[in-house]
Amino acid sequence: MCSSLVSILIPCYNAEKWLADTLESALSQTWKNIEIILVDDGSTDGSLAIAKSYESKGIKVIGQDRNMGQTSALNRCLVEAKGDFIQYLDADDILEPHKIEVQVNRLLKEPVGTLAIAPWARFYQNDLSTAKFVPNRDWKDYDNPIAWLVDGWTGHGTMPPSSWLYPRKVVDSIGLWHEDLTLNNDMEYFTRAVLASNRLVFCPEAKWYYRSGNPSLSGQRSEKALWSQYEVIRLSVERLLAVENSDRTRYASACYWQYFVFIAYPQATNLIAKAEQHINELGGCNLKPEGGAMFKVMREAFGWKLAMRLQKFYYKYRYSK
Repeated sequence: MCSSLVSILIPCYNAEKWLADTLESALSQTWKNIEIILVDDGSTDGSLAIAKSYESKGIKVIGQDRNMGQTSALNRCLVEAKGDFIQYLDADDILEPHKIEVQVNRLLKEPVGTLAIAPWARFYQNDLSTAKFVPNRDWKDYDNPIAWLVDGWTGHGTMPPSSWLYPRKVVDSIGLWHEDLTLNNDMEYFTRAVLASNRLVFCPEAKWYYRSGNPSLSGQRSEKALWSQYEVIRLSVERLLAVENSDRTRYASACYWQYFVFIAYPQATNLIAKAEQHINELGGCNLKPEGGAMFKVMREAFGWKLAMRLQKFYYKYRYSK
């Protein structure tokens, strides 16, 4: 159906430097039956003013009086959305013009309940020419959606929020975003969506660009953020194992917990202890933390914990000068 409406949902907080580029990329989509809904989450910069300057171009702008969190803004967007398909878009990311058209056309040929995913590349310093699309293991179709979770949790891939195009049926079946979660909340949402889907299809021409080098939720390592990461994994693992409790899902779940141990080390000792208990109960995981060549040498020579401490000491010394 060429009449299918796509809702592009944009949560925004203090993104004045990049917001216009993001909105232009949404407006430039070759699939013209779209609605764009932006919720400004109490920005203290000029984001809301920039967003409102686009209302004449058909963008619906909703301002929240105070900062309530990204997931609150996402849920407000979702409540307002009327689309047959849902495209989430961070306020600093860029969609290629054909991104949505390619994915909609693919989904219209697939069984109901199929999700579409797209290739992505990081770019730096507001320069799209710095983006390099490097194929990953999860850049493919998945007849068994659980296999995508297994690949992702064992370190073989990830799809950030803007990669996905969701049929409304799937979105309605999984409910709203979890507003208590701040760090990696998208993975908890993806897990629900993937488990509610029948198939995942990869659309190689539906490209988009992930802005790197700016402060973000994913870069947080506060106590609250690490608690959120812990809860994301707990909820996600519980949901996966409730659907399939097998050797592959238990191993993937153990690796997901191991990933948490890596990012939480050494500060969140209580949460790390709980995560390590989960790893043991699930049968263990041989996942190793990644890093540059020197880090890998130290990891193999001294173990990953000491290697991480040495790396943090080095960066602290280097950037304190």
